[in-house]
Amino acid sequence: MSSEGKPAGPARPREFSAGGVVVRDGREVVVIVPTRRAADGSRVLALPKGHVDPGETPVQAAEREVREETGITAKPVGELGETRYWYRRDGRTIGKTVSFFLFEHSGGDIADHDDEVEEVRWISLQEARSSLTHAAEREMVDLAIASLQKER
Repeated sequence: MSSEGKPAGPARPREFSAGGVVVRDGREVVVIVPTRRAADGSRVLALPKGHVDPGETPVQAAEREVREETGITAKPVGELGETRYWYRRDGRTIGKTVSFFLFEHSGGDIADHDDEVEEVRWISLQEARSSLTHAAEREMVDLAIASLQKER
Protein backbone atom coordinates (compact mmCIF):
# COMPACT_ATOMS: atom_id res chain seq x y z
CA MET A 1 0.00 0.00 0.00
CA SER A 2 1.43 3.36 -0.97
CA SER A 3 0.84 6.74 0.53
CA GLU A 4 2.45 10.10 0.41
CA GLY A 5 2.70 12.53 3.34
CA LYS A 6 -0.52 13.96 4.71
CA PRO A 7 -0.71 17.74 4.77
CA ALA A 8 -1.07 19.37 8.18
CA GLY A 9 -4.25 21.17 9.16
CA PRO A 10 -7.98 20.44 9.24
CA ALA A 11 -9.60 17.44 7.56
CA ARG A 12 -9.28 17.63 3.80
CA PRO A 13 -11.82 16.50 1.18
CA ARG A 14 -11.30 12.92 -0.06
CA GLU A 15 -11.95 11.31 -3.42
CA PHE A 16 -12.33 7.61 -4.13
CA SER A 17 -11.46 6.00 -7.46
CA ALA A 18 -10.83 2.57 -8.88
CA GLY A 19 -8.49 1.37 -11.58
CA GLY A 20 -7.14 -1.64 -13.36
CA VAL A 21 -3.93 -3.38 -14.23
CA VAL A 22 -5.10 -5.13 -17.41
CA VAL A 23 -2.78 -7.92 -18.52
CA ARG A 24 -2.73 -9.55 -21.95
CA ASP A 25 -1.10 -12.97 -22.47
CA GLY A 26 0.59 -12.70 -19.07
CA ARG A 27 3.22 -10.37 -20.55
CA GLU A 28 1.73 -6.97 -21.44
CA VAL A 29 -0.25 -4.29 -19.63
CA VAL A 30 -2.41 -1.55 -21.13
CA VAL A 31 -1.40 2.03 -20.26
CA ILE A 32 -2.80 5.46 -21.07
CA VAL A 33 -1.55 8.98 -21.66
CA PRO A 34 -4.33 11.21 -20.28
CA THR A 35 -5.00 14.56 -21.93
CA ARG A 36 -4.54 16.23 -18.53
CA ARG A 37 -0.86 16.97 -17.97
CA ALA A 38 1.21 16.77 -14.79
CA ALA A 39 1.63 19.95 -12.72
CA ASP A 40 4.89 20.67 -14.57
CA GLY A 41 3.18 20.29 -17.97
CA SER A 42 4.72 16.92 -18.81
CA ARG A 43 2.82 13.96 -20.26
CA VAL A 44 1.77 11.27 -17.79
CA LEU A 45 1.95 7.52 -18.43
CA ALA A 46 -0.68 5.90 -16.23
CA LEU A 47 -2.99 3.01 -15.56
CA PRO A 48 -6.69 3.49 -16.36
CA LYS A 49 -8.71 4.67 -13.35
CA GLY A 50 -11.58 6.95 -12.38
CA HIS A 51 -14.28 7.82 -9.88
CA VAL A 52 -16.66 5.26 -8.45
CA ASP A 53 -20.18 6.24 -9.54
CA PRO A 54 -23.16 5.97 -7.15
CA GLY A 55 -24.38 2.37 -6.98
CA GLU A 56 -21.11 0.92 -8.31
CA THR A 57 -18.70 -1.29 -6.45
CA PRO A 58 -15.03 -0.39 -6.84
CA VAL A 59 -14.40 -3.39 -9.13
CA GLN A 60 -17.38 -2.40 -11.32
CA ALA A 61 -16.02 1.15 -11.52
CA ALA A 62 -12.55 -0.14 -12.44
CA GLU A 63 -14.02 -2.35 -15.18
CA ARG A 64 -16.05 0.58 -16.57
CA GLU A 65 -13.09 2.96 -16.45
CA VAL A 66 -10.88 0.43 -18.25
CA ARG A 67 -13.51 0.14 -20.99
CA GLU A 68 -14.04 3.92 -21.28
CA GLU A 69 -10.40 4.99 -21.12
CA THR A 70 -8.82 2.19 -23.17
CA GLY A 71 -11.57 0.84 -25.46
CA ILE A 72 -10.93 -2.70 -24.26
CA THR A 73 -12.92 -5.15 -22.19
CA ALA A 74 -11.41 -7.13 -19.37
CA LYS A 75 -12.39 -9.76 -16.83
CA PRO A 76 -11.63 -9.08 -13.14
CA VAL A 77 -9.14 -11.50 -11.59
CA GLY A 78 -8.62 -10.05 -8.10
CA GLU A 79 -7.89 -7.04 -5.93
CA LEU A 80 -4.31 -5.73 -5.88
CA GLY A 81 -4.38 -2.97 -3.27
CA GLU A 82 -4.88 0.74 -2.70
CA THR A 83 -2.84 3.84 -3.32
CA ARG A 84 -3.30 7.04 -1.37
CA TYR A 85 -2.02 10.49 -2.25
CA TRP A 86 -2.74 14.20 -2.03
CA TYR A 87 -3.05 16.68 -4.86
CA ARG A 88 -4.00 20.34 -5.35
CA ARG A 89 -6.95 21.57 -7.40
CA ASP A 90 -8.25 25.14 -7.46
CA GLY A 91 -6.15 26.00 -4.42
CA ARG A 92 -7.54 23.09 -2.37
CA THR A 93 -5.67 20.05 -1.12
CA ILE A 94 -7.58 16.85 -1.85
CA GLY A 95 -6.84 13.37 -0.57
CA LYS A 96 -7.38 10.54 -3.00
CA THR A 97 -7.63 6.77 -2.53
CA VAL A 98 -7.54 4.48 -5.56
CA SER A 99 -8.40 0.77 -5.33
CA PHE A 100 -6.64 -1.24 -8.03
CA PHE A 101 -7.71 -4.58 -9.47
CA LEU A 102 -6.00 -7.11 -11.69
CA PHE A 103 -7.84 -7.79 -14.95
CA GLU A 104 -7.36 -10.22 -17.82
CA HIS A 105 -7.81 -8.74 -21.30
CA SER A 106 -10.84 -10.18 -23.10
CA GLY A 107 -11.43 -7.99 -26.18
CA GLY A 108 -12.04 -4.55 -27.63
CA ASP A 109 -9.93 -2.09 -29.58
CA ILE A 110 -7.53 0.47 -28.06
CA ALA A 111 -8.49 2.93 -30.80
CA ASP A 112 -11.96 3.15 -29.21
CA HIS A 113 -10.93 5.16 -26.11
CA ASP A 114 -12.68 8.26 -24.77
CA ASP A 115 -11.60 11.87 -25.27
CA GLU A 116 -9.98 12.14 -21.80
CA VAL A 117 -7.17 9.98 -23.16
CA GLU A 118 -4.60 11.08 -25.72
CA GLU A 119 -3.03 7.65 -26.28
CA VAL A 120 -3.53 3.99 -25.31
CA ARG A 121 -0.86 1.35 -25.81
CA TRP A 122 0.30 -2.06 -24.67
CA ILE A 123 3.73 -2.28 -23.04
CA SER A 124 5.53 -5.14 -21.34
CA LEU A 125 4.97 -5.61 -17.62
CA GLN A 126 8.71 -5.10 -17.13
CA GLU A 127 8.63 -1.77 -19.00
CA ALA A 128 5.64 -0.63 -16.93
CA ARG A 129 7.63 -1.27 -13.74
CA SER A 130 9.98 1.56 -14.74
CA SER A 131 7.96 3.72 -17.16
CA LEU A 132 4.73 4.54 -15.35
CA THR A 133 4.87 8.11 -14.04
CA HIS A 134 3.71 7.43 -10.48
CA ALA A 135 5.58 5.10 -8.09
CA ALA A 136 2.30 3.88 -6.58
CA GLU A 137 1.14 2.63 -9.99
CA ARG A 138 4.50 0.96 -10.60
CA GLU A 139 3.93 -0.80 -7.26
CA MET A 140 0.53 -2.04 -8.50
CA VAL A 141 2.26 -3.56 -11.54
CA ASP A 142 4.71 -5.31 -9.19
CA LEU A 143 1.74 -6.72 -7.25
CA ALA A 144 0.15 -7.88 -10.52
CA ILE A 145 3.37 -9.65 -11.53
CA ALA A 146 3.53 -11.36 -8.13
CA SER A 147 -0.10 -12.45 -8.45
CA LEU A 148 0.47 -13.83 -11.94
CA GLN A 149 3.53 -15.76 -10.77
CA LYS A 150 1.49 -17.35 -7.95
CA GLU A 151 -1.07 -18.62 -10.49
CA ARG A 152 1.60 -20.55 -12.42
